[in-house]
Formats: sequence, C-alpha cells, structure tokens
Amino acid sequence: MDTPFLRIEDTGEVIPLANEVTTVGRGRGADIRLDDPSVSRLHAELVRRGPYIYVTDLGLSHNGTRVNGRPIARRLLDEGDVLSFGAARCRIGGLPAEEISADSGMRRSAAPEVTRREIDVLTALCRPALSDEAFATPATAAEIAADLVVTEAAVKQHLLRLYQKFRIVEGVNRRTRLANEVVALGLVRPMPLADVGDAGDPAAASEARALGQPVRRRGDQRVQ
Repeated sequence: MDTPFLRIEDTGEVIPLANEVTTVGRGRGADIRLDDPSVSRLHAELVRRGPYIYVTDLGLSHNGTRVNGRPIARRLLDEGDVLSFGAARCRIGGLPAEEISADSGMRRSAAPEVTRREIDVLTALCRPALSDEAFATPATAAEIAADLVVTEAAVKQHLLRLYQKFRIVEGVNRRTRLANEVVALGLVRPMPLADVGDAGDPAAASEARALGQPVRRRGDQRVQ
C-alpha cells in the first residue's frame, strides 16, 4: 500500500491515512473508531504532511497516547511505530524509509521511561495547577499522598526518583520545576473544567473525575 496506514492490532483492520487530519476515538464522529472504554470519545489526531505522519494527543483522556510505550503530546512517526490510545494498540505503516533530522521540532519526546504509578504521582502533583490552562502551585507531598491514599514517605521516594529521571537538580521550587517539565513534555495535560448544573449533575461529575478533570458548580465552586 503506497498510502500511509494504521493497522488495528486487535482486528487486523488496515485504515489508509489519506486525509490531512484523521481523528481517533471511541465516539461515533471519529474517523477511526476504537471500541474500548479506555479510549476517549475524541482521543487523538493523526496529521499527514506529504508522506509523513505525526500523532497529537488531544488531552481529553486520562489514559493518554503512547508511542512505543512512551507517553507523548506530539510526535513524528516512523515505520512500524506502535501507537497506544488508552489500551487500544495500533501500528503505523507505509511511511518512507528515509531518516528524518533529529532536530525537528516534532521529533521524539525526550521524556524518560516512567511507571504507571509515577504517572499517577505526576498527575496528582500537577492537579491543582491544571484548571483553565493556568499554572499554579503544584500539590505538596502530603496532598499527593492523600489523593493517592498512600503514605507521604512513599510519595517522597517517588518524587526523588522522578527528580533524578527528569534531571531536576536540587534547589528552590523543585516540585514546581518538575511539574513544569512534565507538562511541557505532555505527560500531564491541562483539562477543561466540566460544567455542572444548578443542583449538580452526578453523572457529569463522575465522568469529569474519571477523566482527571476538576468539577465546577455554579458559582465556580470546585470540588475534587
């Protein structure tokens, strides 16, 4: 096949990427529908520029997008790369074999390997700052511990490992520097506030929490 394509691993279905932008998600309006509860209704976009394809995570799913196991915000794809939208796995094919300059702005993310639990810690760290695109003070170790229902000592151990992985040197505002770094790399993304009606909509609030979003009630009262 001359056109770049995406192969869905569960079904073997091959989908040509002929359009300039191809949306991926669980919703009926997505160009590529993935029937998996871990996939957001609108999860990611595959953007074609000539023979090249890059993927952009839309930040609407708590489960995120990964390429070859690494969380990404945007990344230029190579032949055979494995894309994970939540738990749904796909493989890209039909791309040119030439090398692409490593200094491209869309080149592979410099994010280190992180565990699922470390992602949980990073998400809790950044949660106070990820409303309305405004970055505020990140959570303390005690707040992260309460959020994840673990000990503060365990959180501090995770943070020490994360400082080392992301090369955050000792000094003032170390948590803030770590939070800024992971947001810049796309490991944790800002989420829009979920509007809830006058009396509150439990279903909407539940969905917002499942997506890692803060919930807003009338009068801008926020609940976690």
